[in-house]
Amino acid sequence: MGSSDITPEFLTLGCLWYIAFLFSTVCHEAAHALAARLGGDDTAYRGGQVTLNPFPHMTREPVGLILLPIASYFYLGGAMMGWASAPYDPDWQQRFPRRAAWMALAGPAANFTLMLIAALAIRAGINSGVFLRPMTATFTNITVAADHQTWGLAATFLSMMFVLNLLLGTFNLLPIHPLDGNSGITLLLPARTAANFMASSRESGCGLMGILVASLVFGKIFPPIYTFALNVLYPGARYGNW
Repeated sequence: MGSSDITPEFLTLGCLWYIAFLFSTVCHEAAHALAARLGGDDTAYRGGQVTLNPFPHMTREPVGLILLPIASYFYLGGAMMGWASAPYDPDWQQRFPRRAAWMALAGPAANFTLMLIAALAIRAGINSGVFLRPMTATFTNITVAADHQTWGLAATFLSMMFVLNLLLGTFNLLPIHPLDGNSGITLLLPARTAANFMASSRESGCGLMGILVASLVFGKIFPPIYTFALNVLYPGARYGNW
């Protein structure tokens, strides 16, 4: 993008996107770490990941949580990409596949919880007259403020939190290695089969290919999910542009 595109509004939106992205991702990874510790694996806890303090997570993944999100926002003209991770003990996963599956699902559960909190805040704002339903929903703006500039920033941030956490939770639930859903589906398998499945997934070395496949699948399934979520947030809504 050109320098003429870098406006104060663009920079303000970038700051809001980064705060939403960082907080949502940290909550996701902290949930993984906490679930692992409760399940008997304190690897992430000893690494300082059982926290909402972003710095231990940023120290562990500086590229995924600092460099790439900021670079992608400017390079893609508004989109933000990145990643984070929480360490775990593969031997613990092999011995306790059920606990490992719950650990994996804890991350998306955190995202859906944040999405619901954002939705409740949006509904409360609408019911109080502070927020309004927009005529057309966009990816970054599913609600608008009635008047004050501060409320406008709040409306935009809550929109980002709602859509971003819906996206993160849904994407990570795809049953494709190395996403969380790949481990989560082992709750449906016998214990021995689940352990073998996790071992084969971990040793496959197809993580990058899995991400590419998941991205293609996600591009097909997320738009209707997004539309459905908007219609739940706004009963009777006729919009839901992706």
